Amino acid sequence: MTRPDTALLLLDYQVALCEHGPLGRMPVLADQVAERKVVQTAAEVLAAARAAGLFVAHVRLAFDPTYALRTNRLPRFDAYPQGRAMLAGSPEAAIVADLAPIDGEPVVDKGCVDPFVGTPLLHVLHAEGIRTLVLGGVATNLVVESAARHAGDAGFQVVVVEDMCASFSPAAHEFAVTTTLPLFAAVRSAADVVGAL
Repeated sequence: MTRPDTALLLLDYQVALCEHGPLGRMPVLADQVAERKVVQTAAEVLAAARAAGLFVAHVRLAFDPTYALRTNRLPRFDAYPQGRAMLAGSPEAAIVADLAPIDGEPVVDKGCVDPFVGTPLLHVLHAEGIRTLVLGGVATNLVVESAARHAGDAGFQVVVVEDMCASFSPAAHEFAVTTTLPLFAAVRSAADVVGAL
């Protein structure tokens, strides 16, 4: 990894997805995030990336009040407008405190699984001269996999940080990191990535 052309993308580390409690929407996923210590690991990689001067961007699922900018119109996503859920600016859509953006780190709102669909993310990365993307997020087999596929097809070298990711079950995570993601990315540990920085 070369630092000037490398970016760290933090994908969907949001209160509703990663935490239990009244704002949590995915308790099974939050269980896996806690069990795998995903947020703590992501915070370590984020600190190393900031120290190394990497471009850092945060991506989150967050909707406008009309939900008209929602690009995913599948029935699974109908619960969001029906429940007025994950509105931009709402506490549940917020990025978890341990990974909160600092000045200079953009936050990209998306209306689907793939962080590149309907967002300026691809153009921003190209404008920054980025060639290598380091990814972590939840869920492994959803946003991380979508991001890796899209980024690979868009010409980026992709690194997925395995222990920065979790899914709804250990089996789903394991299948993604051993079978699907290696087709599109180098799958590495946080220790390996931090060491390379």
